[in-house]
Amino acid sequence: MTTIMHRFARTTAVAVALTALGGCSQAGSLGNVLGSVLGGGQTAGSQVSGTIQNVDTRNQQINLRQSNGQGVSLVFDQQTKVVYQNQSYGITSLEYGDQVTARRTAAASALAASFLARADARRLLVVGAGRVARLLPAAYRVVRPIEQVTVWARRPQEAEALAHALADGGVAAAASTDLAGAVAAADVVSVATLATEPVIEGRWLRPGSHLDLIGSFTPAMREADDACFAGAAVYVDTEEALQKSGDLLGPLRRGVFITAGVRGTLATLARGEAQGRRDETERTVFKSVGTALEDLAAAILVHEQG
Repeated sequence: MTTIMHRFARTTAVAVALTALGGCSQAGSLGNVLGSVLGGGQTAGSQVSGTIQNVDTRNQQINLRQSNGQGVSLVFDQQTKVVYQNQSYGITSLEYGDQVTARRTAAASALAASFLARADARRLLVVGAGRVARLLPAAYRVVRPIEQVTVWARRPQEAEALAHALADGGVAAAASTDLAGAVAAADVVSVATLATEPVIEGRWLRPGSHLDLIGSFTPAMREADDACFAGAAVYVDTEEALQKSGDLLGPLRRGVFITAGVRGTLATLARGEAQGRRDETERTVFKSVGTALEDLAAAILVHEQG
């Protein structure tokens, strides 16, 4: 893992990532997280480099100024995960779309946890055993001193398989069939499922825990019950989550919390405009729905590494 981290820890594309999210001075931290989970892609065409001039978030476009003074715009196609130059539409990089999205998702969760999880968080519970779930331990171990990983999945055999794979990679991991007990013992609970009914109950969460909700990216999906949000410090990846996630729409409609009560977004956390965890007993919740800007940042990072 150290080798991979060093390979991808350059901050140029990471600066792109954070600029696209609104700008930030803490580029290195996201670089380390992305570096631990991003794999290589396939590259084609010319390599492009330059100084970031501005970011057009509406068109998913980054404008660069090259050393020769020429301006170049890089545009990201969310469907194909292609980064291309908009002047010639020649493909500069072709990434594995599903892999890029899964890996940037894990990286974004870990970045949020760097602000929201307790600094001494050592026990991680991964709920789910799919593509994103497999990447979460590596990402979280970059930002917190995770010593024990527990895996729970609806199909116990899948949890066992993932736990064995993590153990083979040197991670202290075990599967559990007792979800309530596993949640109660965890410092960080990261949920990556396609559930349409709550999987996590707030009464299981311990004081000082951090809950990371990755699924529920449509109004019909849900991973957490209302009690998970009651009395917790709630953060989202982007404000769009408040319109898209069933995890948020239901509690908002029922008055469990209000939109104005959301403490911040990933961008405001990264820029230092929103305060993260306030004390050791506070419960924090981070709800993400994903954004094409994260795909763009991840694709550019892979592209830069060639």
